Amino acid sequence: MDQIDLYQYEKQLWDQGINYVAGMDEVGRGPLIGPVVTACVILPHDFVLKGLTDSKKLSEKKREEYYSYIMEHALSIGIGMMSEKVIDEVNIYEATKLAMYQAVENSPITPDHILIDAMKLEKLNMPSTSIIKGDSKSISIAAASVIAKVTRDRMMIELDQKYPMYGFKNHKGYPTKKHIEAIQKYGLIDGYRLTFQPISTFLTKEVKK
Repeated sequence: MDQIDLYQYEKQLWDQGINYVAGMDEVGRGPLIGPVVTACVILPHDFVLKGLTDSKKLSEKKREEYYSYIMEHALSIGIGMMSEKVIDEVNIYEATKLAMYQAVENSPITPDHILIDAMKLEKLNMPSTSIIKGDSKSISIAAASVIAKVTRDRMMIELDQKYPMYGFKNHKGYPTKKHIEAIQKYGLIDGYRLTFQPISTFLTKEVKK
């Protein structure tokens, strides 16, 4: 199998004279707690970072290394995030879209074109391309994936320092068996997404007691 050219989408656009090509990705649609986080990253045309791919395929140590390198070398990085309250109000899919629009607004350089991992954003003020599994096909989306992932993971590590009994540094808020057991034992703290099934089930059981 031929190796995927992670620059293929960027090169096609650069060759058309489209200079500022951004990659966009999200992290945190599945967890039970905390915000969904997005990143909009514009890389220079000569950017090289060997081994960069979908952040979920990288070790935590590698993600931290790549995060620092991307933060130092990217032309522009915008971060967006929507809280658990927004997620509960509009649903996770719509909240993710809002966070993506926010990331574009927070980008110091306005992109000429945005490559987005899977999702379609109808209200953007610039052209965009939705790419299925884009974080393993586009260098810019892969970079955005790392920035979003490390940003959110660091928030979970901070939460773990405050509430170590929940194990946030290990599961990062995802619904693991130990996480569910901690909720059952210690209850809910601020930040939980009350509409997510394990939480809503827990609340229903609590009401029936």
